[in-house]
Amino acid sequence: MIIGKQLKISKQIPEYKKALLNVLYTGNWLNDEVASALKPFDISPQQFNVLRILRGMKGEPASLQVIQDRMISKMSNTTRLVDKLLTKDFVTRKQCESNRRKVDICITKSGLDAIDEISKVVDRVETNITENLQENELLTLNKLLNKLRE
Repeated sequence: MIIGKQLKISKQIPEYKKALLNVLYTGNWLNDEVASALKPFDISPQQFNVLRILRGMKGEPASLQVIQDRMISKMSNTTRLVDKLLTKDFVTRKQCESNRRKVDICITKSGLDAIDEISKVVDRVETNITENLQENELLTLNKLLNKLRE
């Protein structure tokens, strides 16, 4: 649907504003779609992101700073997210032996099993979301979004 109609904008606005509104609206829509897919697993998109980051560490521990640097949403409270994953037994947290001020976070076997199962569902949702776009359109979209952030 056209962004002006979706947001019920009655007056003419410049294309740059339409583009920015479209990006913001689409980002929120995408987040809502993923959040809806994660709801049955009682996990938020941000918690899912932390688990993906930790899985990508391939068994090596990550500090809170490493996780924060790799988060999609930089506004996330990483400590709170890790605490919630601790209560679900998806991660472990211990003091770093070489630097007592640093905390090492690792994904558990239970966390790996959960992220594998959840990823299958999220992959299907992401595939459904992008099915209307051809490969060359996805490449163009990625180039344009990267250019926008330059």
